[in-house]
Amino acid sequence: MFRTTEISDAAYESANLRFITVKTDKLKGRGDICVFVPPMANLEDLPLVILLHGVYGSAWVWSQKAGVHIFALEMMEKGEIPPMIIAMPSDGLWGDGSGYLPHNQKDFESWIVDDVPNAVIENIPSVSKKSELFISGLSMGGFGALRLGVKYGDRFKAISGHSSITDIEQMNLFVEESLDNYKQEVASENSVWSLIEKNKNQLPKLRFDCGSEDQLIEYNRKLHKQLDDNNIQHIYEEFKGAHEWSYWSEHVKDTLRFFAIHSQKTIS
Repeated sequence: MFRTTEISDAAYESANLRFITVKTDKLKGRGDICVFVPPMANLEDLPLVILLHGVYGSAWVWSQKAGVHIFALEMMEKGEIPPMIIAMPSDGLWGDGSGYLPHNQKDFESWIVDDVPNAVIENIPSVSKKSELFISGLSMGGFGALRLGVKYGDRFKAISGHSSITDIEQMNLFVEESLDNYKQEVASENSVWSLIEKNKNQLPKLRFDCGSEDQLIEYNRKLHKQLDDNNIQHIYEEFKGAHEWSYWSEHVKDTLRFFAIHSQKTIS
């Protein structure tokens, strides 16, 4: 599948985090994935959660700024969620953020939906082609999760977004690169709502949330209204908070619980 693959040595790993680097044609080079692997024994076909970061970040931010691997393990040990693998890939490291879209001769979209699951399956024995797939993210990563989860609804069981960009135009709020780099030729590919409209007969389970003080709140409220007006089932929640890590660290727990509800894996 990949020309080269490097995986961290268990002797030097900590906190149940592993690191994978693969060379892929999708990125015309190498891509990184941080993977949380629960330490429980005799696990197989575990659900795989792909967790996407926002602008300026990389594969390390969900663990090193939110501690997702720490409280995920605590939730598993308390029986709140079943054991699951959490894969946290880089976005491809283009500019301030790739948007998880194909552009500039690189396919950041296929990197996420094709390469990341395959890299984890090849390197983590407790994941297989039978594993259920889930996807979530924050801000630009929320856009990626909602957009890719909807577009590839036949692959993902459920989707969740936090403080999500809902249209490519909103990338202007965060990046210095021109929007011309991101815009897709097919207009519906640039908007979460347009993709939902196009794929409404094959939607995974959907939830998203946003902080009441977040600069993206009105865009998330608009998406919620569009879904409501068209009787499309979803969960939308607002919580106190802004566009900040303290908000995402707390509410990604809601995502893990949501995915647990829609997983066939039972809580032990």
